[in-house]
Amino acid sequence: MTDPLLVTQSGAVRTWTINLPHAGNAITDKAFIAAFEAAVGAANADTGVGAVILTGAGKIFSAGGNVKEMADRKGMFGLDAIEQRYAYVDGIQRIPRALARLEVPLIAAVNGAAVGAGCDLAMMCDIRVASEKASFAESFVQLGLVPGDGGTWFLQRAIGYERAAEMTFTGDRIDAATALSWGLVSRVVPHDELLTAADDLAQRIAANPPHALRMAKRLLQESRTGSLESTLAMAAAMQPLAHHDGEHERRIEKWRTV
Repeated sequence: MTDPLLVTQSGAVRTWTINLPHAGNAITDKAFIAAFEAAVGAANADTGVGAVILTGAGKIFSAGGNVKEMADRKGMFGLDAIEQRYAYVDGIQRIPRALARLEVPLIAAVNGAAVGAGCDLAMMCDIRVASEKASFAESFVQLGLVPGDGGTWFLQRAIGYERAAEMTFTGDRIDAATALSWGLVSRVVPHDELLTAADDLAQRIAANPPHALRMAKRLLQESRTGSLESTLAMAAAMQPLAHHDGEHERRIEKWRTV
């Protein structure tokens, strides 16, 4: 049986590759979701992991839902309305919840089309690096659907309400250059250099002290929805932990000699 998610590591950088090219790297399969949750737990438990890269096998990043199963009314798509509601909760919605628990920075290396839930998955990552061949579509309405995976929450936080509304209401696809100009990705690189560029960025991130890096990510995430006062309180609680970490002491001594 093919592993739905391949996990490899180079130094302190772990790479997750969605390995379902025959199904458009669909992310609705229960085996994939379980493997994804396990990968998050393993990364959290290993302080030797400083950053994670997420990419897709083959020519696309992810087509999101399995459109063939939708058309054939198979799996969760063959359930009645009430059962299907809970299938979303116990299915694809486990992915954003798992990523909310991920303690290390996550970089999407978008190697091709990111469509529907695949587009939303890229939005769930902290940073997005795109191949010049990448494209993005919040395509649910074109199939008579709505984003069922939290896409309406993530997309507007990445590019603002108005552009998120345009993508959501039209379902139109945007290319990598447009994604860059809209701030949906942080950079666009030649296709053959995508993983090298993502790894270079991830290695620079992972070179920082692991505990400070994980706390910085949590503080940044909580700051998206929390008040200034709650953010200041969390920062005040975290900073002494960083000050008393041996890594801080070693690095401040090194800076003093520069």
